[in-house]
Amino acid sequence: MTTTESAVEFPTPTRIHVALAVRDVSRALEFYRALLHQEPTKVRPGYAKFEVFDPPLNLSLNETPEAKAPPLPQHFGIQVKHRAAIGEIASRMAKQGFGGMPEEQVTCCYAVQDKVWLTDPDGHQWEVFIVTQADAAVHSEGRPMAGPTTSETTTPPCCAPSCCT
Repeated sequence: MTTTESAVEFPTPTRIHVALAVRDVSRALEFYRALLHQEPTKVRPGYAKFEVFDPPLNLSLNETPEAKAPPLPQHFGIQVKHRAAIGEIASRMAKQGFGGMPEEQVTCCYAVQDKVWLTDPDGHQWEVFIVTQADAAVHSEGRPMAGPTTSETTTPPCCAPSCCT
């Protein structure tokens, strides 16, 4: 039977779908339950799905034992309207054992932002951010990221933790 309507109901005309390769779905579930503040809508062997109302998102976790955070996409993010939401999410994540790295008044993507960076068990980076100034004169002001350096280390692009001042 062919239908023109979605068999899955959601409140907006569209929503974003992201499928992530993770090494261990059960381990990743701990992070995403805390980040999205809800239970998954479907869990099967090697698979879990979150259908999130706010922000509208269909996120699937697909177990791939050899998975590692790829160089692209650079990161994922949740943009909020109120600064307090950043603190609420950061606090919730810290209580679950997922510390974050806050950044305040960073120039990134031609805007000034406050944010917290979070990393899932497979290395996927998430930023929760608010734009505090909609326009800035420069794309970003990069600085080297903390951690080991090599001869190949360069200043990372904007929108990576610790990239901006």
